[in-house]
Amino acid sequence: MTFLPDGRLLVTEMAGNLRLHDLKAGETGDIEGVPDVVHAGQGGLGDVLLHPQFQDNQQIYISYVEQGDGGTGAAVARARLVLDENGGGELEDVTVIWRQTPKVSGDGHFGHRLAFDDEGMLWISSGERQKFDPAQDMGANLGKMIRLNADGSVPEGNPFTDQGEVASQVWSLGHRNILGMAFDANGRLWVAEMGPEGGDELN
Repeated sequence: MTFLPDGRLLVTEMAGNLRLHDLKAGETGDIEGVPDVVHAGQGGLGDVLLHPQFQDNQQIYISYVEQGDGGTGAAVARARLVLDENGGGELEDVTVIWRQTPKVSGDGHFGHRLAFDDEGMLWISSGERQKFDPAQDMGANLGKMIRLNADGSVPEGNPFTDQGEVASQVWSLGHRNILGMAFDANGRLWVAEMGPEGGDELN
């Protein structure tokens, strides 16, 4: 969930619904135009995030699970949020700016949490989909922390840009399933990573 500047709240529901909650009025509306979402296991509609200049451009970002060749995977889309006078609205100009590669079988460990840093870089957590080895494979973006420009392009300064297109997205690797992300007052990114049988990590 994320708050709009006017205090209303955007909330994602795993089944694929994006809701607009007016807490003061006690009313809830629907935001139409969400892409088709695969809802299975841990997968579905994931995070919602405002662009740092939302008040000027009305852009938001959503993450979700989609079907593709070989199975499923997370995707991140950017869209313009257009609200109506009835407490709802719709997404316009929906554009996918990032996808998990490759698509694989299974319904777990998508990650797909989103955060912006103070420089306007978009960070995406990409789970290893319970496949283990892809977290170390630089030909896949599974099990990685991803750093992109707001339009989905690769920024200068990423550490693996000389290793190819997919690797150029990667900031760090060897992750399992990051489900919590926050920047502290010094601009450092902290992530909470789900581990097996009590092996959770704070990185």
